[in-house]
Amino acid sequence: MKLVQSINVWTIGSLLAALFVSMPIIAVLSSLFAGGTDNQAWLATLPVYIGNTLALMVLVGVISSVIGVSTAWLVTAASFPGRRLLSWLLVLPLATPAYIVAYFYTDLLAYAGPVQTAIRSAFEVRSGDYWFPAIRSLPGAAIILGVVLYPYIYLLARHAFSAQSVSQLHAARSLGMSPWAAFFRIVLPGARPAIAGGLTLVLMETIADFGVVEYFAIPTFSTGIFRVWFAMGDQISAMKLAGFMLLFVIVLLALEAYSRRGAVISDDRLSAGPPPFVLSRTHGVFAIAICLAPVLLGFVIPFAGLLQLSVAHGDHQDFATLALYMRNSVSVAVITAMVAVMLALLLVYGRRQMSARAGGARMQEASTRIATLGYALPGTLLAVGLLGPLGALDQSLTRFSRNVLGLEHGLLLTGSIALLVYALVVRFLTVSYNSVSTGMMKVSGSMDAAARSLGAAPSRLLTRIHLPLLGPSLTAAAALVFIDVMRELPATLILRPFNFETLATRVYRLASDERLAEASTAALIIVLLGLAPALFLNRART
Repeated sequence: MKLVQSINVWTIGSLLAALFVSMPIIAVLSSLFAGGTDNQAWLATLPVYIGNTLALMVLVGVISSVIGVSTAWLVTAASFPGRRLLSWLLVLPLATPAYIVAYFYTDLLAYAGPVQTAIRSAFEVRSGDYWFPAIRSLPGAAIILGVVLYPYIYLLARHAFSAQSVSQLHAARSLGMSPWAAFFRIVLPGARPAIAGGLTLVLMETIADFGVVEYFAIPTFSTGIFRVWFAMGDQISAMKLAGFMLLFVIVLLALEAYSRRGAVISDDRLSAGPPPFVLSRTHGVFAIAICLAPVLLGFVIPFAGLLQLSVAHGDHQDFATLALYMRNSVSVAVITAMVAVMLALLLVYGRRQMSARAGGARMQEASTRIATLGYALPGTLLAVGLLGPLGALDQSLTRFSRNVLGLEHGLLLTGSIALLVYALVVRFLTVSYNSVSTGMMKVSGSMDAAARSLGAAPSRLLTRIHLPLLGPSLTAAAALVFIDVMRELPATLILRPFNFETLATRVYRLASDERLAEASTAALIIVLLGLAPALFLNRART
């Protein structure tokens, strides 16, 4: 009886968590069936939003896949100088927000920037005498997003490659297959689920991106929702546009679920011994160049440039004000990470407790799927989905408090830290859930059975057995959420309280005014704060 009661508690908790995060999804989906609006301008621009979003997804997907898969295979299966160091360096772009990289390269490659100035000076040419590619374009945005987001594919692909059977690879080579043929015919098909999962994450981040496409003036779903809501003041049209955006998200979720099929697990892992391919000196140089190029483009060059700008110019704000921005960013990231990890633990443990009960397991599975939809919801879409229903509720509460209770105050929910944290938890709960779920899968079910046979309740089983074993997974989940919250711009920009400045909003405001030198200090702090969690994640997946 005690066990059944505990199970019911976990089931109810999981259902409440699902309800907690489903409100913006329901609000956005319901907008597709709501009444029309007099403003039909958004319909005319809908094909443009769809075309640009699809084109950006395709380009970013190709760039990040080529970089992530090739570098993962090289550091896993090839022996060349600096391989171990490069395997760590390749994850560093994960700590660099894409919009910061976009601001830096725009300033670096602009007409008045140092690169074009040096070209004109060296070759003694004028502006009309040479051609230079425009960085502020859709291909430019795709390149920037690709060199920043490829670590999602790199980490998952490297883990999948290292788990493959080395005996199958040797057998293919003994039958006369070249290294390239063995890779495409043996290795790549086995790693397909992991690569597809990483690619899905990259595409979700591409849809969700706001800083890069907004700065480059590329009309996509993310910027379209923001402009319709705030520039036109049309909430209904913005919600409908968000609904179309959610359809893209649902397709990606279906592809992600399909990509999990066919995972390969081997007992003779490729990572258990020395790399099977020893490269010659010439090939080793090419391998180093291939692995080093995305690190230079996605991290080293932007980091060095921001450091130089920060030292030479920097933010004119005093140290106390910058410390306040940093405290705001870190506090929101830490609170969000703690809440997301606790909710993820609730969902994972509740699912484990109900796995032996058919009816309860189905209910648990449904609630978990609802609760983990958030990562696919871009910050702009989340903000729209929250501001719609909560804005009306907040105004009703304010009127009730003034008319009935005689209390005069502003809006209680809208524009509060609690609403911002809520949105970020909804956005990144999936990230923490996946990490905790992976850790829980490594805990043998026989431990649970043995503890229950000795009379241990599920809560005691969690505190005495599971939590100590889940320590690394919980820490990895918190690190992932921390990095993502520090990088998140649109949700923070829209939902933050008045006069609540974070490092991300500070960078956005200054860079939007073409004041990159001043924005460099806050941008550099964001990168530095994301370095330690990113390196920890690389160690956790090694």
